[in-house]
Parts: sequence; C-alpha cells; structure tokens
Amino acid sequence: MGVQYVVKTPKSLGKTIRNMPDNAVKALRLLIDDIKESGPIQPGYPNYSKLGKVTYHCHLAYSWVACWRCEKGEYIVEVEYVGSREKAPY
Repeated sequence: MGVQYVVKTPKSLGKTIRNMPDNAVKALRLLIDDIKESGPIQPGYPNYSKLGKVTYHCHLAYSWVACWRCEKGEYIVEVEYVGSREKAPY
C-alpha cells in the first residue's frame, strides 16, 4: 500500500450535497476515495482535465463538477468546488 492522501473539503459541502442528485453524490464519494488512494490525477472520471499546474476537475454528472488542487510534492488534496457546471470557477 502506498502513501495515503488527505482530502480536505469545503465547509459548505454538506449543504451542496443536499441539493445534488444521488448519482452525483455517489460519484463524488468515489472520487474522494480514489484521490485518497492514488492522488489527484484521476483520468478515469468523465471530462477529467488538469486546469493548471496544481488544479484538476471532472464531471460528477451531466451538470455537476468537482474541482480540486494538490501542490507538487504534497499529500494533501483540497477540494475547492463542488457544484453546477455553470458556476464552476474556470
């Protein structure tokens, strides 16, 4: 077993999850588990892409996305945004 990553989520995530469809919530939970297991690079998720040197994103469902960042050499991944595609910070 390799290094375990720590995933930090925004305080507002609980409120956001209440408004998300079940399939998007399930995808988010799987994404967080996968990031903990293998780090921030997750090309197996729909529309995954690197947004910058340390930022990433993917779609959780058609209208729902997640954005996260991980500084090079760090084992802490910060989920910066979970929400609608239309309001995503990119």
